[in-house]
Amino acid sequence: DSGTFLGLGTVTGSVAIHIAFSLQVSRDVGVGQPRWPLSRPSPLLSPQRLYYVKEAHGIVVTDVAFVPESRPGRELLGGHEAALLSVAVDSRCKVHLLPTRRSLPVWLLLLLCAGLIVATILLLQLAFPGFL
Repeated sequence: DSGTFLGLGTVTGSVAIHIAFSLQVSRDVGVGQPRWPLSRPSPLLSPQRLYYVKEAHGIVVTDVAFVPESRPGRELLGGHEAALLSVAVDSRCKVHLLPTRRSLPVWLLLLLCAGLIVATILLLQLAFPGFL
């Protein structure tokens, strides 16, 4: 519903969740000229996969749907970032829960950058006296 994730089901029964915005890759450089030969796979074209279960169903996956971000949906999610329902040809339904991704707080990232700059200046002062 939010457009953040893309759920995929395969003919082998595998289920995957990708980040949707990483699929938006521009391949043109000029008029009708691709940036690289399309016969060669490029790492820029591979979307970032967050979740993958090989042969989760063992048979063709016919439908996938994310749990909506409504109040009942939030209760089902618990502490997870997203939940994907998958249905196979044999009418079995499975729930796939995507754990919440961890990230660094912005203030900590800025503090680490500032520390790196200070450490670089101190090392330059030590290596080249009178540098600054």
